[in-house]
Amino acid sequence: MDYTTSLSIPQGLAVCYSGFRDGQRPGDVYPSYEQVKEDLEIIKNHWNYIRLYSCDQHARTVLEVIRNEQLPLGVMLGAYLDGEASNPNCPWGGDFSDEQISINKKKNSEEVETLILWANQYKDIVIALAVGNESCVDWSGNMVPVENMIAHVRKAKAETEQPITFCENYVPWLTKLAPLVEELDFISIHTYPLWENKTIEASLAHTQENYRQVSEKYPDKVVVITEAGWATDANGRGFPKSHANVVFQKMYYDALCQWTTENTILTFVFEAFDEPWKGSQDPCEPEKHWGLYYEDRNPKMALADSPGYKR
Repeated sequence: MDYTTSLSIPQGLAVCYSGFRDGQRPGDVYPSYEQVKEDLEIIKNHWNYIRLYSCDQHARTVLEVIRNEQLPLGVMLGAYLDGEASNPNCPWGGDFSDEQISINKKKNSEEVETLILWANQYKDIVIALAVGNESCVDWSGNMVPVENMIAHVRKAKAETEQPITFCENYVPWLTKLAPLVEELDFISIHTYPLWENKTIEASLAHTQENYRQVSEKYPDKVVVITEAGWATDANGRGFPKSHANVVFQKMYYDALCQWTTENTILTFVFEAFDEPWKGSQDPCEPEKHWGLYYEDRNPKMALADSPGYKR
């Protein structure tokens, strides 16, 4: 299915964008206007669309920079949802008190209200809305029951014009998310061959299989990839350190872009820049090293030879 006609989004390349630099992190210190402008000037040379994860100060700055500087970038705007149920399956802690769940539900409601507000204020920039991110997968630390997800989606859909989705690992789409699919304009999947210990040789085939499973289960829905990427460093936890390097990242990125472009699959590559705030204090923590650019904004091998292009 061609997303360009189904979603009214012109074909283009896309990337996930979180601009937090060394010493910055969500809820604390945010990138400045000039830092975001610097990032987006880089991004516009390679990609047409960016994906934002939450309606926070960073996202507001991004929208302002795009409008004020008249940058040719469209945005998939996201609402980040905190846990509305405890999840004992989460390895890093997903238990909440009843009081905390009530607080989270109130915060989530406000987040969706902000999503609606900004979607309407920036109609010329916001191309799609993502209500939630990895909120239903078995290991989520911010579990939101499917019926609650449906309520959030219905709220956003009733008050906005952009197509609406939910961003999630490919596995839940094959099972528990079937009731949610009926409410969405399109499906968004995450696929990480590296986290599933696939070799670089098997990586693209694994991503293609993830996509095939979901798209065949829902033949009447457009399926978009909202996260797919390859880390360039690791500490051996989750996958072998030898599997994470700039050469393999380039190989996966090139293969992914070729396949998704040829098949008109809108794909947000993860991630534009390294994120030093993520994960543990270990400098080799893999969560910190998924960027196609280093934290200092120098390109990694995947983009080092590129003069700056958009297809």
